[in-house]
Amino acid sequence: QVQLVESGGGLVQPGGSLRLSCAASGSIFNNYHMGWYRQAPGKQREWIATATRDGAANYVDLVKGRFTISRDNAKNTVYLQMKSLEPEDTAVYYCNAKHWFISSRNYWGQGTQVTVSS
Repeated sequence: QVQLVESGGGLVQPGGSLRLSCAASGSIFNNYHMGWYRQAPGKQREWIATATRDGAANYVDLVKGRFTISRDNAKNTVYLQMKSLEPEDTAVYYCNAKHWFISSRNYWGQGTQVTVSS
């Protein structure tokens, strides 16, 4: 079992930046690919980025160049640095942990709200 706790959301003006954090506990962090998803009101949850257990970073096209995912395995934490934020980035952001081999070991955090508005 993995527990995930996100933090760092809030209200930011268009063009601003935020850094989200997700602290993991309960299992071996290095066994998991760590991802960020988001869900805007009235929309389905969508994948944003993944930091794989072997250090690769992958992004959905619409955030490439604006968002950066990173992980600190010593701190069991994954980050999402977001810049040049747009109102369309407004959503609840969720952290995800997916075991590299056992597909049933897939865990979610409670989410953190990001609102981009002037």
